[in-house]
Amino acid sequence: MKKNYLLAGVAALTAMALLSSCNDDDGGTPNTGPGVDETYIITATVTSGESSSNYILSTEELSGGSITTVNNGTETDTGTYWVYYDDKYLYRLVYNQGNAGVTTSYELNREGKAAPRSNTYEVKRFTSYGLYDQYLITTSTGALDESHADPQTGYIPKGFLINYIDVENQSITSNSAELWSENYLGNGEYVTFAGILQVGSRLFTAPIPMGMSQYGVVTYPDDVVCQELVKTESGGTNSSQYYEGEIQWTQHPNEAWIAIYPDMNFDHDKATLINTDRISYAVGRNQSQYYQMIWAADNGDVYVFSPSYAKTMTESVQQTTLDAGVMRIKNGASQFDDSYYVSIEDQSAGCGFLRSWHVTGDYFMLLMYDAPFGQSPAANRLAIFKGESGALTYVTGLPDVSTISTIGSMPYFEGGKAYVSILVENEDPAVYVIDAATATATKGVSVQATTITSMGKLKYYE
Repeated sequence: MKKNYLLAGVAALTAMALLSSCNDDDGGTPNTGPGVDETYIITATVTSGESSSNYILSTEELSGGSITTVNNGTETDTGTYWVYYDDKYLYRLVYNQGNAGVTTSYELNREGKAAPRSNTYEVKRFTSYGLYDQYLITTSTGALDESHADPQTGYIPKGFLINYIDVENQSITSNSAELWSENYLGNGEYVTFAGILQVGSRLFTAPIPMGMSQYGVVTYPDDVVCQELVKTESGGTNSSQYYEGEIQWTQHPNEAWIAIYPDMNFDHDKATLINTDRISYAVGRNQSQYYQMIWAADNGDVYVFSPSYAKTMTESVQQTTLDAGVMRIKNGASQFDDSYYVSIEDQSAGCGFLRSWHVTGDYFMLLMYDAPFGQSPAANRLAIFKGESGALTYVTGLPDVSTISTIGSMPYFEGGKAYVSILVENEDPAVYVIDAATATATKGVSVQATTITSMGKLKYYE
């Protein structure tokens, strides 16, 4: 089959505009002989009772028809994220509750099926990820070496753990230098990164202030703004666990920061840090995963989306008063565009959003909530945001929201359209094709499975 070349880059979340920076010609030449040149890929899960099976399926079309997992595709282990590097490789990126997970990658074979590549990777804990040149990068924040412990308390400072997966050489490395996340923004708090966006040679990421660690409280006491927030005991579980003597979550909910690096070296001294007080921090969150909210339009302008997640905080001093909104960094600039601000809530009857993605041009897709914060909203609507005009348009042609069980978190983008998996009650999951320019949707291919986890395209390379 012959299709237009991959335009937007990667399906990620992800379906991500991050891949606009990757070179389609690196590392191989598409085969032109007999056989399958390229195919669309769908990853799907079939659940029966307490057991689940995962499949990588091939299909000639996403715009219609039906496919099955029975005697079809490549069976795999589960994946936390399915990340497409150009049209060459598919990564099954695994996160295992803070422990190392086995990540594998796949490429298209001559028979048109996704075949596993030779190497696997032990990827340590990560909370965000992205692509830069030929690297799939994962990031997280954790304890530094014990040699840095405070001599009186024994508290250990926090730093960044950066993993670099070289997609061509099938190798993995971690940052060799210690990268401190303590007091990263100069306010005594430690941060974690949300998203990685390559624009030209520059790397953009959103430092998300997380509060003050035990080390931070004793080291930067003048930065404790709200003494009542210092924990008097330990508690919580998993991603909400906290310790006596720390401040959980930020004391500064009414600002957003962006870090701009000249390359993928996360040396703090090389970062240009910019901030704004017109939106809250730029991240969507689900448990320990931090969703990217920084995306580049095709002209290189970077749009920074804030879902105002801080409105969900329990303590009033940690709740933002700012609307879910959008700011912009013009192409080549190293500061926010003061002339640009858009409130999403003004156009949505007070509703915020959970996820965002770049589609094409200056069109972006938002996974919207169906009610304002504080009213137990469900993320079951899609809208198209036009960057230059700031207009938000809800997508028409989707199933009735009362019947939607799940909207997939890893769409695919090609030719000005978004391909999104939607699960409707009592039906097989299906792909819906959304035209960004008209914000209209039509039903595409359905899959005889429990869920569709991602979509993309692979080409066969010799």
